[in-house]
Amino acid sequence: MKRIGLISDTHGKLSKRVVRFLEEVDEIWHAGDIGSEELADKLMELKPLRAVYGNIDGHVLRRMYPESLRFFCEEVDVLITHIGGYPGRYEPRIRKAMYANPPQLFISGHSHILKVVHDKKINTLHINPGAAGNSGFHNVCTAVRFKIDGKNISDLEVLEFERTKF
Repeated sequence: MKRIGLISDTHGKLSKRVVRFLEEVDEIWHAGDIGSEELADKLMELKPLRAVYGNIDGHVLRRMYPESLRFFCEEVDVLITHIGGYPGRYEPRIRKAMYANPPQLFISGHSHILKVVHDKKINTLHINPGAAGNSGFHNVCTAVRFKIDGKNISDLEVLEFERTKF
């Protein structure tokens, strides 16, 4: 069993609330717009990190992390990308892969809006953890935790707090 902490759109800053939320996980997954190499290093000091770069990430982060990442966690096929769209409206860059070989878990960021949706057409769980950072149009910072045990994804928890200056 693995406990996963999922964040996105930190834009270089992470509140102490999110750090505390991530202390109880085995791995941190970041769905892009990390914002700085320093923040990536801080996350790696906390827990093992899997990440993709986002549209605001510069050339150093783009060399450190891929645009999309596909892997197995336990027995769950996972696909992470920053700009991925939503069920029925996937980004053209990944749409073909989503329908030809759907992952069990699809994670994207970018929208700054927390959303968990089951795509019944391809039997894929889609999670967008919203924005954990302080930059953007969102009024609420969010992060997600869940467990993966074998083929099962369970115990999803959401951290949500009003955006303030960190």
